[in-house]
Amino acid sequence: MNIDRYTFEEFKAQAAAFHGYPAPGLLLGGYMVAMAKRALPEGTLFEALIETKKCLPDAVQLLTLCSIGNGWMKVINLGKYAVSLFDKYSGEGFRVHLDTGKLAPYPEIRAWFLKEKSKQEQDSDKLLEEIEAAGESICTLTPIRMQPRFLGHAHMGNIAVCPRCSEAYPHEDGPICRGCQGEAPYSHVAPETQAPQPAVRLLDVQEAAGEKALHDMTQIIPGVFKDAAFSAGQTLSVGDVCRLQQMGRFVVAVESDVPAGEYIHENEGAEAFAQRMAGNNVRFALPPREGKITFTAALDGLLHVHSTALRAFNMIPDVMATSRQDATVVAAGTEIGATRIIPLYITRNAFAGALEILAEPLFSVIPLRKAKVGILVTGTEVFKGLIQDKFIPIITSKLESYECSLVASHIAPDDKKHLLSCIESIRDAGADLLITTGGLSVDPDDVTRAALLEAGVTDVVYGAPVLPGTMSLVGRIPADAGESGAVQETCVNGTVHRQPAPREMQVLGVPACALYFKTTLFDILLPRVLAGRVIRRPELAAMGEGGFCMNCKRCTWPKCFFVK
Repeated sequence: MNIDRYTFEEFKAQAAAFHGYPAPGLLLGGYMVAMAKRALPEGTLFEALIETKKCLPDAVQLLTLCSIGNGWMKVINLGKYAVSLFDKYSGEGFRVHLDTGKLAPYPEIRAWFLKEKSKQEQDSDKLLEEIEAAGESICTLTPIRMQPRFLGHAHMGNIAVCPRCSEAYPHEDGPICRGCQGEAPYSHVAPETQAPQPAVRLLDVQEAAGEKALHDMTQIIPGVFKDAAFSAGQTLSVGDVCRLQQMGRFVVAVESDVPAGEYIHENEGAEAFAQRMAGNNVRFALPPREGKITFTAALDGLLHVHSTALRAFNMIPDVMATSRQDATVVAAGTEIGATRIIPLYITRNAFAGALEILAEPLFSVIPLRKAKVGILVTGTEVFKGLIQDKFIPIITSKLESYECSLVASHIAPDDKKHLLSCIESIRDAGADLLITTGGLSVDPDDVTRAALLEAGVTDVVYGAPVLPGTMSLVGRIPADAGESGAVQETCVNGTVHRQPAPREMQVLGVPACALYFKTTLFDILLPRVLAGRVIRRPELAAMGEGGFCMNCKRCTWPKCFFVK
C-alpha cells in the first residue's frame, strides 16, 4: 500500500535519508499522516498537532509543509501515538491514532508497539513486512475541532538585549533572558566574567590630600560603630591620612573622568531607583549613605510590597532592593527597605533595564482605618449561659491595639433567623466591620456561614491553608440598595484596597480556635482588612508555606516565621 505519493520502498528510503534509518514508528507515521491528509477537503490550508516526540513529527515533515520552524506543527507530548491535521482557520480536522484494538493480526507490530519484546528479540524484517501489509488498517480516524488556543500564531513581540549576557531575547520573558534566569540547559566551560567597570584612579593614601573621594568609605568598630567616615565627593585633607590608615585604607579611589554616558555611579543610580520605588507614605533621605538609600514609613500603617516587580528588579545584575515582608504592620519612622547598586558603577544598559521595571512604586504604606466594630458570638451553649463567653474580651483586646471601637456585641444561638436579626442590629449601630465568632466548622448545627450568606455577604473567601485558623471567613455585606454612598476603592500595584461605604460592613469570621491559641489567622487578616485590602483566594493560598504555627510556649509573633 502506498504512503501518500510514495511506494512503501520509496518512503522507506526517504525515511532512512531524513531520519538516519527507516524507523518503524516513522513508517507507520507515514500511513497515519497520509490517512489524515486524504480526509481533509482538497485545498485546505492545514496545520499539524502531534501527541508524541518520537518519530511521528518526522513523518509530518516528510509528507507535508508543516514543521516546527515555520510554526505549522505543534508537539504536545501526551505520550500517545497520534497526529491531527486541521484547517488552520476553523480548527476543523481529523485525528489519526494507532489503534491497539486492531493489532491482533500483526503480532510483531503489537510486540514492538507495546514493548512486549526487547529490541534484540524483535524480528526487524518481519516487523517491516507487517507494517507494509497492515498500512492504514491498524489506524483509526476521528473528526475533531481544535481548541481556539491552538489556532493562529503568537507574534514574538519586542526584542530586548539581556543586560547579563548581551544576547537578544523576547522582551516578554522578563528583565533578563530565561537562560540567565537559570533555565539554560548548559554551563559555561570558561568562567563567567564580571560586568565591565570603568578605570578607577587609585592613589596611595599619602598622596590623596586635595583629591575628592570617589565613594563613601566605611569605618567599622565591632559592636560600636558602622557608618561612612568619608563621603563621596569629600575633599581629603592631610589630616585625614592617619584616620584612613587606621581604617585599613592605604589606597583610596579618587574622582576622575569617567566615559560620559557609559556608566552610572552608585549614588546616582540609587537615587534614581529610590525616586521610582517610593510610593504613598514612604520617605527616604538623600544623599545615599555608603551607596545605599533606606526607605522609612511616613505614618503608621500596613506595608504594601509590589512583590512581582521586586523579584523582577532583583533579577537584573548588579542592582538590589530589599524590604520587610509584604503586609507587615509598620510604625511611622520605621525602616522598611533599601536599595543600592552593588558595584561602584553599573553599565547604562543594565541601569535602563532596571528603571524600566520600576513603572510603578515598589513600596507603599496604607493607613489603617479605626474601624467601628460589631462582634457576633454564636453558639447556643453560650447564649443559654451554659458556657461563659470568652470571645468578646479576646477580640476586643486585639481591636484596641489598632484603636478600633466596639459599637455593638451580641451573643446568639445557632439559629439562622436570630443571627440575621443580630447582623442587622449591628449594622444599625453603625458598624463597618462585623466579626463573627464560632459556628464556622463542619458541625451540622453550625449555621453562621449560612446566615451570613442570607444576609448578603459577597466576595467570600472561606477556608485557608493556615493552622490555627483554617476555617476563617472573609467577605463583605454591601449596603442595601439605595443606601450606599461613594465607594473608596484604589488599586495599589494590582492589589485592590476598598474601604467600606456607608451601611456596608466588612466581615471576618473567626473560628473557635481563637479561644485557645494566642495567634491565629485572625491576627494576620485583621490589619489587612483595616487597610481595606480585598482578600482573594491566591493571597490565602500563598500562606500555605509558613502558615503552620509551632505553638511555642512563649509566643513571639510577629517576630517569627508564622505567615511571612
